[in-house]
Amino acid sequence: MKNHTSSFISGAIGAFILNALLFGALFQFPAQSKFVMERLFPSKSVIEAPVAAGGTVTSVVKSANPAVVSVIITKDVPILEQVNNQRMDPFGGLFGNLPFRFFNTPQYRQKGTEKKEVGGGSGFIISTDGYIVTNHHVIQDNTAEYTIFMNDGKKYPAKVIASDETIDVALLKIDAKDIPFLAFGDSDKLELGQTVIAIGNALAEFRNTVSVGVVSGLLRSITAGNGAGKSEKLDGVIQTDAAINPGNSGGPLLDLNGNVIGVNVAVANGVENIAFALPANVVKSAVESIKTNGRVIRPYLGVRYVPVTKALQETNRLSVDYGVLVVRGEKTEELAVIPGSPADKADIVENDIILELDDQKIDDERTLPMLLQKKSVGDRVKLRVLHKGMEKDVFATLEERPSTIK
Repeated sequence: MKNHTSSFISGAIGAFILNALLFGALFQFPAQSKFVMERLFPSKSVIEAPVAAGGTVTSVVKSANPAVVSVIITKDVPILEQVNNQRMDPFGGLFGNLPFRFFNTPQYRQKGTEKKEVGGGSGFIISTDGYIVTNHHVIQDNTAEYTIFMNDGKKYPAKVIASDETIDVALLKIDAKDIPFLAFGDSDKLELGQTVIAIGNALAEFRNTVSVGVVSGLLRSITAGNGAGKSEKLDGVIQTDAAINPGNSGGPLLDLNGNVIGVNVAVANGVENIAFALPANVVKSAVESIKTNGRVIRPYLGVRYVPVTKALQETNRLSVDYGVLVVRGEKTEELAVIPGSPADKADIVENDIILELDDQKIDDERTLPMLLQKKSVGDRVKLRVLHKGMEKDVFATLEERPSTIK
């Protein structure tokens, strides 16, 4: 598996040292286009209920379209008026009949504010009472207001219930009842070449645009930028050749059963037909965490590391070419093992190589973040560790990532 540099449908900045203090890594998202969680789910939420679909593209689109929405971003922007500032022309005597004259220098001053649409993204409804999934980067501006436009032309003000930057997932709520919704499928069962359908607010102008493609790759690892100077690493994402454009962020990637198997998140810069989606199982887990806890809770191991590659093995004469090498960060305070963390309690130390997690080999197809994101807080995991040339098994009980760790 290659590490691709992508964008949230924006720019991209590479990052090398991974941080398992998070989920195991950072997630990448597609950007908004143009310029650029209240109470938990009520018990009647039905995100598992299947949507009717006939197995063809047209029947899936017809069934799913009413549950796909556009997220419109509006902000108070300043109203500027021009004022003239007269200044004496020092050359008046040379270029006119008068010894001196004035010339005008245009200047502007603010005269109140007005609401304007500044961008947009996509989303989809996951319950009959108005809960909506989108990307974090679509609604990351705390000073903006968000409006949901339905496929039938209705619009509702949206409230942000919860948002998680690390995995680029957000949950919105509108005041609506008995509305169409989509169900999550099982993204672990996806196969290469499987037909998929993307629906979204392309370019934040063309609402409910449909494109069709196939699953081009699985378990991809990409680094993407959100257009705001930040970049994050996403592991285990789905690659597709379905056309995805700015504004598609947060929209569903559907299978031919009409189920959501991914959430559109990024495209590769400078090329065509390479786009990425967050796996539905990751998004579903985040939604369930919000439902139970009011926020996304991620398991945390507490180590900083770099992947062991063939080049790293040869340069440092390591005995293995897989796993992750526990190392400190660039700054003095960025310790290799966080004191008091699950890794610390399991006696993992700097320069250890973590080879396996629960008997699954850690490599470029099954990264440590990918394996961790399938676990829950409180899970006891077995780690195969190479310590001073000797392999050993240690056990760690995963904890919630502290809010102080970014």
